Amino acid sequence: MIEKFNPIGLGSENYQIAVAIGNQPELPEYQTLNNIQPVSKGEIANIGLQCGNGWRKVFNVYAKLIFGLADAQYDLVANCRSWQEYRDTLLLQPNSQTALIFGAATARPISNRVHIICGKTHANQLIESKLINNQFNWLDSEFAVDKHNRAIVCPYFDYRQLSNIKIERLIALIRSI
Repeated sequence: MIEKFNPIGLGSENYQIAVAIGNQPELPEYQTLNNIQPVSKGEIANIGLQCGNGWRKVFNVYAKLIFGLADAQYDLVANCRSWQEYRDTLLLQPNSQTALIFGAATARPISNRVHIICGKTHANQLIESKLINNQFNWLDSEFAVDKHNRAIVCPYFDYRQLSNIKIERLIALIRSI
């Protein structure tokens, strides 16, 4: 799907589910990343505190998604009792099997990985710049699926754009690929 891929972001390099987002936290330590780096305990809360409500929403929606996806195929939440507990203790940690990739969206297809492109604008930028192949089947104006490369385009990770109902739809799309 991508010719050249050296992902940068937060989380586990051995991710099972990655979310690609077109921006990154505006803190100095994230401007020089050259790989996927796991977060430390409290780092997600710190990013939200220093970078604002938009980043808190991204992490909250990501945690809700993974917590809602939890089943035999995607057993990523361990013994967490809520999405908040999952966010604070496991999301983007070294062995979380999750990643938040800044910029380029997907790697070459790997059968056990799912790549979610956060936002139609970001997906279109990646397609136009030829960073990804345009093999998406647009289901409507917000969601697209590329089953061959196990990639999904969805609304940006914000409560207004990706409501709980749309998170449920995203979960169903992940399960379908």
